[in-house]
Amino acid sequence: MKRIYLDYAATTPVDVRVVKAMLPHFTEIYGNPSSLHAFGQEAKHVVEESRHTVASFIGAKPEEIIFTSGGTESNNFTIGGIAHARSDKGNHIITSRIEHHAILEPCHFLEKEGFQVTYLPVDKYGLVDPGDVRKAINAKTILISIMHANNEIGTIQPIAEIGSIARENGVYFHTDAVQTFGHLPVDVDELNLDLLSASGHKLYGPKGVGIIYARKGIRMSPFMQGGGQEKGRRASTHNVPGIVGLGKAVDLAKEEMGQEIEHLTVLRDRLIQGILNAIEYSSLNGHPTKRLPNNVNVSIAYVEGESMLLNLDMEGIACSTGSACSSASLEPSHVLTAIGLPHELAHGSLRFSLGRPTTSDDINYVLSVLPGIVGKLRAMSPLYKKEVKYGSVQ
Repeated sequence: MKRIYLDYAATTPVDVRVVKAMLPHFTEIYGNPSSLHAFGQEAKHVVEESRHTVASFIGAKPEEIIFTSGGTESNNFTIGGIAHARSDKGNHIITSRIEHHAILEPCHFLEKEGFQVTYLPVDKYGLVDPGDVRKAINAKTILISIMHANNEIGTIQPIAEIGSIARENGVYFHTDAVQTFGHLPVDVDELNLDLLSASGHKLYGPKGVGIIYARKGIRMSPFMQGGGQEKGRRASTHNVPGIVGLGKAVDLAKEEMGQEIEHLTVLRDRLIQGILNAIEYSSLNGHPTKRLPNNVNVSIAYVEGESMLLNLDMEGIACSTGSACSSASLEPSHVLTAIGLPHELAHGSLRFSLGRPTTSDDINYVLSVLPGIVGKLRAMSPLYKKEVKYGSVQ
């Protein structure tokens, strides 16, 4: 059976060139970078090489890069670290309703400690209005965190404009760039950023490694304690193979990103149009043009996302759904409800996320299989039968 992976937003395979770069650092260059002897200093050298590579990629200084275990830690560290370090300045944080849970959950936790959090709404495309950001700022605002692009619907936010507003008001500005780092051009100065989070496994690097960019002079309370690594900002022995792999993945992204954007945008648009043209009562979620080049999120009425996903999987196609099928509450995606989708449409959503290996034949195969699956499932749907008979269901 043909197998097609279209869930690259969840994770990517490690590029074989990344694996090759990492291998010596498991068995040959294995010292602890904190050790003063030659073995340790050799490991420290490759860590610093990767730090320079990552910094250069986003227009930062090497000392502004903190290595972490991944995007979740980076987001948690940033939210909590800034909140506690600046609690003498204020207790107000601004974010959006469609952030990743790695932002929302730390914010909820801080609310229990007495911090105030404003969760900004988004429009039907998932865009934050910079004017809403400006209105939400008050004398106690210490941090604004708005993701660069949404992991579910792919909408790219007006980060530079929001960052300019934050800077005018003397408020730190953070972006969760997990979905864009290595896939879109990111320059911390052009985007007016003070802080940024990213993760290695989203750009064909290894799992278990990520970064925080923290502009020079920014204080953050340590998230992990017990050692002096990362200039005392993040305790724990360095994951040398992972850091080397991240550096190599960034090198490859620097070389191939432009071509990848062009390639994936063509395939993305063909998949979107193919689904909308072939399947009645289907609609696109997210902004039609201000979206990630690899993201396709659609809602298909009168069928459940979980059922479509499982049927696609039986046909060898891997994607994801917008409803929390592993949750006991079966609540729909908070992102899809935030853009105004009713629960039944949110439960009928699919996200296809394309990657470097995705081909035109892969898109053709999806378009040949999906309409039949939808037709089979709708044949069992009382709501769809009612729509066909009476045209009364909205």
